[in-house]
Amino acid sequence: MRSCSWARTFVLAVVMLPAFGQKMVKPVENDRLLPLETVRVEGYIGERLNASYEHRIMAQDVEHLVAPFRTRTESTRWQSEFWGKWFTSAVQAYHYRPEPRLKAVLNNAVAGLLATQTPDGYIGNYAEDKHLQQWDIWGRKYCMLGLLAYYDLTGDKKVLDATRRLADHLINELTTRNTLIVRTGNYRGMASSSVLEPMTQLYVRTSDKRYLDFAEEIVREWETPDGPQLMAKATQDVSKRFPRPKQHYGYEQGQKAYEMMSCYEGLLELYRLTGKPAYKTAVEQTWANIRDTEINIAGSGASMEMWFGGKALQTLPVRHYQETCVTVTWIKLSQQLLRLTGEAKYADAIEQSYYNALLASMQPDGADWAKYSPLSGQRLEGEGQCGMDLNCCVASGPRGLFTLPATIVMGGQAGATVNFFVPGQYTFRTPKGQTAQLIQQTTYPDAGTVSLKLALPKAEELTLQIRIPGWSAQTTLLVNGQPVDGVKNGQYAAIRRTWQPNDEVMLTLDMRGRLVRMGNLSEYVAVLRGPLVLARDSRLDKVSVDEPLNPVTDKEGFVVLEPVTPKNPAVWVAFKAKFALESHLERGVPPVTLTLCDAASAGNTYNDQSRFRVWLPQLVDTGKLP
Repeated sequence: MRSCSWARTFVLAVVMLPAFGQKMVKPVENDRLLPLETVRVEGYIGERLNASYEHRIMAQDVEHLVAPFRTRTESTRWQSEFWGKWFTSAVQAYHYRPEPRLKAVLNNAVAGLLATQTPDGYIGNYAEDKHLQQWDIWGRKYCMLGLLAYYDLTGDKKVLDATRRLADHLINELTTRNTLIVRTGNYRGMASSSVLEPMTQLYVRTSDKRYLDFAEEIVREWETPDGPQLMAKATQDVSKRFPRPKQHYGYEQGQKAYEMMSCYEGLLELYRLTGKPAYKTAVEQTWANIRDTEINIAGSGASMEMWFGGKALQTLPVRHYQETCVTVTWIKLSQQLLRLTGEAKYADAIEQSYYNALLASMQPDGADWAKYSPLSGQRLEGEGQCGMDLNCCVASGPRGLFTLPATIVMGGQAGATVNFFVPGQYTFRTPKGQTAQLIQQTTYPDAGTVSLKLALPKAEELTLQIRIPGWSAQTTLLVNGQPVDGVKNGQYAAIRRTWQPNDEVMLTLDMRGRLVRMGNLSEYVAVLRGPLVLARDSRLDKVSVDEPLNPVTDKEGFVVLEPVTPKNPAVWVAFKAKFALESHLERGVPPVTLTLCDAASAGNTYNDQSRFRVWLPQLVDTGKLP
């Protein structure tokens, strides 16, 4: 196992809403978990964030993203989303690591975009006679999200006014043309009507009720015969909500994964503003269905960008599997629910997806992102879209990556909540207003031990919540060496006490190698350790990754994993384990020792030098068949 070097640390300056004097609309329903004042992230996650910051965020040619807004000749494609996706991730990166050189890039990016706004308020890449078609409103949505993120960062009223003009132009255009938004764009209107999210944000920042009314109108239209019926069909499998259309990528397709979840993100924002229980219930029901029927062992899903009942089919070679845009949006939707409810199942889902599917889609140097991330085969680069040198997933990847720092440790009325185990320092306000710091020391998920030291100026009674992952069957939690009772996996351990300066919590998680079996005859098996899915990689052994083999387990059914230092520097963690191979000899043969690595590192050469496999084919013992 590699010994990680924490060479650099970065500060996160969290800004949720600006404090520039304007009246903000207060939500009816408040989040239970809130971002902290400052965060200093260390460790492997810090390395990944730094790689993306330097080689993706800072390396982007912003002029290339702005160019389509100047020509406005498009009729079918989605170049306009790229600016907004990159920009929102760049603002997240700036909050994480506020450097003047990035701020200058952000300033120029906004100035460049606003210079393309037409006198009537339009910002987009579509020809005037093609407005409201295909991806036009979808692109406007991402422009609005980017501009609002910049306004929150700077308080620049000109940017807020430009955003209002953009929103007003859309509302007026729909009204003038007497067009329902769900009859525009793609995928039963889900692409267009996902503009719900920035419309709710605009209402919060302006108090202009027209935007709230428009948001409610979008939800009303969802439930019309032409709409995606995201409320009425919330209890149905997401892959079976509508008949399979003749044209896979087209308006009648109602199973589009990314756009569907984007709409539900907006519905949660509307719930915060209205308190209508049906909105929250629809999102919770859909989230649970996606988790139960679609999300695979790596924490993502979708084939050819659609839900397809994929959880049960994940051992098969699946075409265009696990789009990075789907992975990112699943993480973002789960984070919305985590903030709102404070329930551990959402943090479990984020961790599973972040450490496996998301990191697997990121190239080692952080410069590029895979469009699809299968569970076996090769990691392959995507291609440019819409005549540009990047695609939707290259633009989306950092949006998922840079969400984590603000959610590792979060605050609340009663104290602090530890969602994820990442070394660093996390500063929060106590219930009595003290500035306190929680210091995490760990090499997790290399190891399962986490030290949490609480730095308090003065003793104070508060609650420290610590997530116990659902997979940790055996967990030890100590405060100053004394055990905490009632610790249950899949829940938060809430420790309320009068904390003294420099009190320490020690968490030890169950890092035994777990097996998951799938198939009618359990003919496939996957090995997990902590939050990590492990995989075989052709770089690590001479035995073919497609060779049927059976893991050797101890008497309790766990795989004994021996940590080793990876010989390849692009591999994060690796373990030796014993496997039984097929033999044509009459006598038994001893098991062989093979190497497994984390699935995120598997195949990350992005060429034919390595093939990998998460689901390992098993030897079927016919003597044990029923």
